[in-house]
Amino acid sequence: MPSRSPLPPPPPPVEIRAWPDRDALLRDRAAVLDELVRTFIGPARLGVLWLWAGVAAFGWSLVGAAFLMFEDAADSPGVVPGVVVLAGGAATLVPGLVLLVVGAARDLRVHRLLVEWGGLDHDPAGDVGLRMPRASLLWLLTSFTLCAVGLFTCVVVPATARAGEETYGLVALFMGLGFLAWLTGLTGLVKAFAHRRWVIRVLVGVPAEPLITVEG
Repeated sequence: MPSRSPLPPPPPPVEIRAWPDRDALLRDRAAVLDELVRTFIGPARLGVLWLWAGVAAFGWSLVGAAFLMFEDAADSPGVVPGVVVLAGGAATLVPGLVLLVVGAARDLRVHRLLVEWGGLDHDPAGDVGLRMPRASLLWLLTSFTLCAVGLFTCVVVPATARAGEETYGLVALFMGLGFLAWLTGLTGLVKAFAHRRWVIRVLVGVPAEPLITVEG
């Protein structure tokens, strides 16, 4: 698993806040939000998501190939290569899925920090660079395409199988790949909409009650 830099801590509790003035608060808020936004919606993060999904897809491809070997095996010794490929596929698939789950959990923590730090104050001029509309659009378009392709694969392959055009092993292979594509695309869509919602509610909208009061 690739090493990751630790996430910034949440804002300090009210009783120990020590910002001398609003300018100091805004500087700390801007620095933390810049790091969090890039961690959450930056283009590099999209590449990491697709990399992990690709690892899982490669593992499932090996599992599907093992299913096809089992179907073609004429006797017990013929099953051995399939067992070997199945073990290799599982050894690749499981880490890929674990990385996707760990990444999703980290994204939840990042989003909570974005809400907490963004709600400290309202700085329309300084927050313009945090909106990242191009990166958000990139996430939206690529994730929608991947989600549509995955859903299409999951629906069309079983239909052709009923017509007798595919074997069960091949159906399992393509449905698994389609599901992984759909899951990855759905993850990206959720993140794109979550970022847009955060921009509208936290950066653009003025909070009804400030979450922090700075004296000085």
